[in-house]
Amino acid sequence: MPQFGDDMTNSTTNEPNVPVVMHCTRMAGRAVIRVVGRCNDAQETCNLDLSDCQLMQIPDAVYHLMRNTVLQTCDLSTNAITKIGPSLPKKFTEITHLNLANNKISALPEQMSDLSQLRILNMAHNNLPALPPSAIKMPALEVLDLSYNRIDHVDVNVLKNAPSLRVVNLSENPLSLPCRAALREAFEVVEAPTENARGLQVVLSAPEDDDDWKIE
Repeated sequence: MPQFGDDMTNSTTNEPNVPVVMHCTRMAGRAVIRVVGRCNDAQETCNLDLSDCQLMQIPDAVYHLMRNTVLQTCDLSTNAITKIGPSLPKKFTEITHLNLANNKISALPEQMSDLSQLRILNMAHNNLPALPPSAIKMPALEVLDLSYNRIDHVDVNVLKNAPSLRVVNLSENPLSLPCRAALREAFEVVEAPTENARGLQVVLSAPEDDDDWKIE
């Protein structure tokens, strides 16, 4: 029979996975403490930073802790989130900045369009195969970063109908050359956003297989 002391790390066992499980448990415990601590901070600052917290989803406890706080910004970047549920736009109705970069998100719920105050949405480095329709419908959204995703086609007319969009970053996406050409014809294509633009600016990176393609 295994013998346990005051600490399980003192146990004598033939199970080779026990140290690994215990290590993962300690890591999970630290992540929970980090999330709770940052939620407590956000109650004072109205800026919720849950970046790099090992999250695979947004825990219901976060919404509970934030229930009496009117958040202005929310940073969920650098986690392992695969899905954003409808609770986020329902609970965080007043946020103006949302950072979802460096996750594994492939779609957004249609309820995200209810974020009527959101001005900046960062979804760089995710798994999006197309423009998120709900993001394009956000009434106040001005800056949308979709760089480093899997988008290969963009409907120009959809972008034209975006209510307030000033900048959309599509760099480092596998866009086809015809799609790039359509974007250049319809919008101002730039390598980096500039001030005082008259219309929508589209940020693109030059395709590696076309040495003659240049951004003017």
